[in-house]
Amino acid sequence: MKHHSTRRAAALAAGLAIGALALAGCGAAGPTGSASSDGKPVEITFWGWAAGYDKSVELWNASHPDIQVKYQALADGGAGGYDKMLTAAKAGTAPCLAQVGYETFPSFLAAGALQDISPYVKDARGDFADWVWGNVGVGDQTFGVPVDTAPMGLFYRKDLFEKAGIAVPKTWDEFEQAAKKVVATDPNARLMNMPSDPYLYAGFAWQGQAPWFGTAGDAWKVSLDSAANVKVGDYWQKLHDENLLSTYPAFDAALYSAWAGGQVWSEVGPVWSASLIRDNAAASSGNWAVAPMPRWGGEDKVGNSGGSSTAVMKDCAHPKEATEFALWMSTDEASVTNLIDAAAILPASNAGLKNKALDAPVDYFGGQPIYTVFREEAAKVATGWQWGPVMSITAASLGDGLGRIASAGNTYAATLDAAQKATVDALKSQGFTVK
Repeated sequence: MKHHSTRRAAALAAGLAIGALALAGCGAAGPTGSASSDGKPVEITFWGWAAGYDKSVELWNASHPDIQVKYQALADGGAGGYDKMLTAAKAGTAPCLAQVGYETFPSFLAAGALQDISPYVKDARGDFADWVWGNVGVGDQTFGVPVDTAPMGLFYRKDLFEKAGIAVPKTWDEFEQAAKKVVATDPNARLMNMPSDPYLYAGFAWQGQAPWFGTAGDAWKVSLDSAANVKVGDYWQKLHDENLLSTYPAFDAALYSAWAGGQVWSEVGPVWSASLIRDNAAASSGNWAVAPMPRWGGEDKVGNSGGSSTAVMKDCAHPKEATEFALWMSTDEASVTNLIDAAAILPASNAGLKNKALDAPVDYFGGQPIYTVFREEAAKVATGWQWGPVMSITAASLGDGLGRIASAGNTYAATLDAAQKATVDALKSQGFTVK
């Protein structure tokens, strides 16, 4: 994580609160983006890693001879892609466009790596839900175009539920009772694996309207140890203490084997868990189904865990054309169909959510058109969630603590306290004001 001046840090915090980001905090506005004056096509570079992006670029280039996009595939953002982007931005060699996950967007803003494209998206504001725009902008300023969202749902072994006579839980209280019934049916089985990935866990906090970050004036507020967050943590702590959850590491082959073999009966996860389960638990094909995420009491709210944007980098010489492509990629029917097929995304745009590819039955899930569930759930994502500018620190602390709950006697409460301290310390060390 790069260190930044107090002035830039304060400007970012103030901008997040009142929509008045200082120039130093967000990158200067680029050139007007007029077409090339020499008659040659405008050339736009684009760095990313998601499946299908290259095909969408090909579709664009075939139908837009005056604006040509050159796509370069990088390592996944967390595996080095973001570091390469930020290093290039610092050196003035960054591409026009970059794939940036919503959770990392504030870090790019804090690094001064992006530029404001508000004039070029003003007519497209109604094409996406307001909460989605909140992931790529500050106040009235916008620095990228949303591509997808990741509302959460309940993936479950329909065959095992039906055989045991267990109803699909609609609330978290019912989920706890179902967890007890699973153990009563098979002492070696569990309803779900303990959530230990920090970004998956964030989705549960998001649903519980338990924010981690906020702003007050020119200062950041950090609330990982708030009462709302303690409530969410205590729920999972209780299930763990009562031995109702399995404790495999996140994204581990042993967990995938347990899904396929019937030792773990469900996963509450984001839409992209569909491909994760399909690709890693082939032996249980046809036995899975999808239902809405369990609710907290009468709150009809859903969490979100993932999603990314096409961000416009600060030195892009043609921001207007770059934004035109980004909007097209997220809304054009052929492009969106390609991204659904290639990457199993849930489109962020309203037009994308109407795409017929989402209505297709999915063989792995017994022919259920599972993406229609997530289409409906997308409208119920809780609003108001905000990511912070030091998520790499926050996530590292959370991941370490969550990973030690099963083996080292750690707790969710202690993990949240440690992440609170690590996050506040990181913000202060980088010159941010914390309240």
